Amino acid sequence: MSRIDTEPSLHDEAARAGWLYYVGGMTQDQIASELGVSRQRAQRLVSRAMAEGLIHVRLNHRIGACLDLEAALVDRFGLTRCRVAPGLGAGADPVRAISPAAAMELERFLRMAEPSVIALGTGRALRGMVDALEPMVAEQHRLVSLIGNIAPDGSASFFDVVMRIADKVRAPHYPMPVPVISTTPEENLAFHALGPVRKVVDLARAADVNFVGVGQMSNDAPLLADGFVTRAELDEMQAAGAVGEVAGWVYDSSGIYLDVGTNRRTGGVRVMPGLDRPAIGIAAGPSKVPAIAAALKSHIINGLVTDEPTARALLAR
Repeated sequence: MSRIDTEPSLHDEAARAGWLYYVGGMTQDQIASELGVSRQRAQRLVSRAMAEGLIHVRLNHRIGACLDLEAALVDRFGLTRCRVAPGLGAGADPVRAISPAAAMELERFLRMAEPSVIALGTGRALRGMVDALEPMVAEQHRLVSLIGNIAPDGSASFFDVVMRIADKVRAPHYPMPVPVISTTPEENLAFHALGPVRKVVDLARAADVNFVGVGQMSNDAPLLADGFVTRAELDEMQAAGAVGEVAGWVYDSSGIYLDVGTNRRTGGVRVMPGLDRPAIGIAAGPSKVPAIAAALKSHIINGLVTDEPTARALLAR
């Protein structure tokens, strides 16, 4: 018979310390007394809670500098929506900075009473957005993936977010049941000829709002890091001028989709430039600036959630 371990784990202690500090408003001395630990340990536990993502903080006050950057980006690129989050400092992960703001933007649509179709890309930024999302009931909406959910080895794509969001908001959801990138163009066409796939594709194309990540096509390209393209394929697309990708579809510095490389085998639905409905990019970081700028230039995305350093870099180009 196994014994239930009632001793608190380090995660338990960190979570409790973070809760007492950020929600309870206790000082570190008060937390130390409450938990029966030293002040130094209380301080370490609070730091651990934040570092490991056990506590999510949302900034309700809109910092004036960020508001100015939002207005400048809207004016420069003709955006319909823009949110700029404060940066976290040099060396910090920008996904942590933008995830709460991205979640709040998605929640704005999920709380609308009118039923809508919300299409989603994939990637670390989108996954961060979902992790920061408040649980709610949004059964009136439908969630659909823009990109295939099958990785090269046949497993589910690690950064696919439709299932994760559906768990949090209890909405009907439609994964894209095709490989992210097929082996051949013929295989891709065969998948898209299937009736169930066509229904999901039609739903995604008619989506009322799109939320997408923006991937860079430099040597640290997410498509390469996650095993969706080979080094040779990346070299080929870089030689053709590739700077970015949205939902797996690669484009050049003018935001024009390329007819080369994996674009001939990419599953899912391409976000077309100039949509008359929201297409919101969730992206930040120095390496992503050229990719974001190109997507904004051609209006592949007409909305943006980013951080302060990225916003400044975009405006300085």
